[in-house]
Amino acid sequence: MTIIGIETSTKVCSAALCQDGRVIRQELSRDAGNHAGLLPVYIQQLLAYARQEQLPIDAIALSEGPGSYTGLRIGLSTAKGLCYGLNIPLLPVSTPEVLCHAAIASGKVPPGALLCPMIDARRMEVYTALYRYTADGLQALSAIESRVIVDDSWPAVDATENLYYFGDGAEKCCSLLENDRRHYLPDILPEAQHLMVKGERLMVKGADIAYYEPFYLKEFQAAPSHVKGLT
Repeated sequence: MTIIGIETSTKVCSAALCQDGRVIRQELSRDAGNHAGLLPVYIQQLLAYARQEQLPIDAIALSEGPGSYTGLRIGLSTAKGLCYGLNIPLLPVSTPEVLCHAAIASGKVPPGALLCPMIDARRMEVYTALYRYTADGLQALSAIESRVIVDDSWPAVDATENLYYFGDGAEKCCSLLENDRRHYLPDILPEAQHLMVKGERLMVKGADIAYYEPFYLKEFQAAPSHVKGLT
């Protein structure tokens, strides 16, 4: 099985080509603000490599959010175009799960630990959820939600349990959460290669391409324009 993964939900823009769970190639930029320019180039490079190696693409895995509204729309429009053009399924994966798999891949999370991915939601909020890392994979312990910056009463878990929190929204929570059992993992960001752990399991139930929308979680709120003359 050969899958192209697309991750544009945060400032990271990446696309990866994977076969049978093995990452063959990944294109990635950690510079914010140019997803629309970078992603088509990355996809073109991956498709050219796949043709060269005679690898038929079986599906597109997409990081579905929550996250950046603009980034999510860029990723989805690209993914839908590929799915229509290649007549293959779309496999959406929640961005918090992608983050969890990135943390696990770092080797810094022991089995049995609690995982708390945090995605910057602006306005002193984060998108977050709670998972347990088990031998069978991730076990969701709470729904994905938008929270005002957390305090030391959240998450409501046994104080003796080790909890690891990470993501681009986690750093601003350090002063509230850091203690002997709460561990901040820096530099854990979602990448397309980490979509594959969940993506391959979704092959039997791909999304309805015509009607599928990103998981925004909360309504878009437009900020005042910074361009002179616009209101």
